[in-house]
Amino acid sequence: MITVENLTKTFPGSTGQVRALDGVNLDVAAGTVLGVVGPSGAGKSTLARCVALLERPDSGAIRVDGTDLVSLGGPALRAARRQIGVVPQGDSLLRQRTAAGNVALPLESAGVPGPQRRTRVAELLDLVGLTDKAGSYPDQLSGGQRQRIAVARALAASPSVLLADEPTSALDPDTTGSVLTVLDRARAELGVTVLVVTHDMGVVRKICDDVAVLDGGRVVEHGKVLDLVADAGSRTAASLLPAVDQNPAAEGAYDRVADVVLVGFAAVGALLPEATSRFGVELNLLGGGLTRLGETPVARFRVGLNGERADSALEWIAEAGGAVRRTLAGPQGVAA
Repeated sequence: MITVENLTKTFPGSTGQVRALDGVNLDVAAGTVLGVVGPSGAGKSTLARCVALLERPDSGAIRVDGTDLVSLGGPALRAARRQIGVVPQGDSLLRQRTAAGNVALPLESAGVPGPQRRTRVAELLDLVGLTDKAGSYPDQLSGGQRQRIAVARALAASPSVLLADEPTSALDPDTTGSVLTVLDRARAELGVTVLVVTHDMGVVRKICDDVAVLDGGRVVEHGKVLDLVADAGSRTAASLLPAVDQNPAAEGAYDRVADVVLVGFAAVGALLPEATSRFGVELNLLGGGLTRLGETPVARFRVGLNGERADSALEWIAEAGGAVRRTLAGPQGVAA
């Protein structure tokens, strides 16, 4: 659906050119939610503006449904931009317009007739759960409600891509949840592909299928969230999974100690008890915990095992789908 190829972008700085994007490559499947994360200054917002063609990249390609948007100009470029709905960072509503008037603005600009325009606005206000606020002005709405209206406005022209730049910044947790629910509904009910630029890994935890980690203008990690959390060395795993505290005294009492990541209801509920009974080992949890990524339960545990078949038990857990990384306590340290 969306392919970014070798994208570069520089800006003039006080000591010369600053490379905001340095050979960025991304593939985003249709109908998914991609979270673009990274530290401040990593190039997240620049990437978002380039994908929306609000900034022209210095080089590279941005393909949507196979069409390179960078190569377009004039009417073709304007038509392509209508396929990308943008939720800007910060409060972007027009104060002199009602909620319904803000949502209708792109439709008015496109010359959509009044009856069709009103029908579309009503559909979108229902989608974001603010039908009762149609006649309210932005100053009469909460920050979260204004952001949901901004999402509705971005969806007005029926885009295939929705790009949200820091959509939950400065919002409290409850309000953040309502905005994320709207973005997820846009994907589920309208089939929109969603790119979310965020500094908050909680956004990735709740709604993202895929994640791209930017640092220094480069993509340093990219993939499905559930695949990346199974990699103990990934930044995504470090940010999303429960922490495991070191306890050398307790770990020294076991023949084998390992960190185990389990993904899904079946794995979380059954793999460790089955390994215990199948191989006749003692298995205890030494740390870690459970979390949820979207609707999927995920666990990271540090486990201690005693018994002659402890190695076999760990190998079986890995073969059954668990991610196993042995620690250096005891005669081990080799990943299963």
